[in-house]
Amino acid sequence: MTRSFNACLQTVHNRGKAPVGFLNEMIDWCRSAPDEIFVRNELHDIYSQIVNDLGPWQDLVHRKAAMLEVLRVLGGFESSWNWEAGRDPNNPNPKIEAEEAGIFQCSANSMNFDPSLKRLLIAASGSSEPETFIVTTKRNHQFAVEYCARLLRFTTKHHGPILRKEINSWLSRESVAEFRHYLEI
Repeated sequence: MTRSFNACLQTVHNRGKAPVGFLNEMIDWCRSAPDEIFVRNELHDIYSQIVNDLGPWQDLVHRKAAMLEVLRVLGGFESSWNWEAGRDPNNPNPKIEAEEAGIFQCSANSMNFDPSLKRLLIAASGSSEPETFIVTTKRNHQFAVEYCARLLRFTTKHHGPILRKEINSWLSRESVAEFRHYLEI
């Protein structure tokens, strides 16, 4: 399917515009992603943190579109949408499990937030080793998107731009509407 983006191509901070290929990959993933990733939970999660920016939540499709918008902006902040991004040079922790990897700059130690994250990595790669996490996050785009979306349901403290609410002013209701359109057709 050919998709034509407008709102989703808004500039994010000083990072530029999200690549169309990235936007398409996220929508394709979301269309088949398990609903459990997006439904309400009792944790202070990404939906709790952005409700004033993109809510109130109307339905499951709205929640899915909002997650895609968060990932669009976060990918810009963390790596300028570079699937192969590596360790943050400002990270003082030299351990491999703390090494950021990929477009969303998640690290293997984030699996400590919930056992389901480790199970997701094992299902995608056959291993839960930090080295495997790094390679899988960079090369398996569907895994990277789902892993980050699931992680954001457990914590808003793993990503600095989310923790510090730096992404919030770049979130767009128009982009959410555009994502929603492509999720509904």
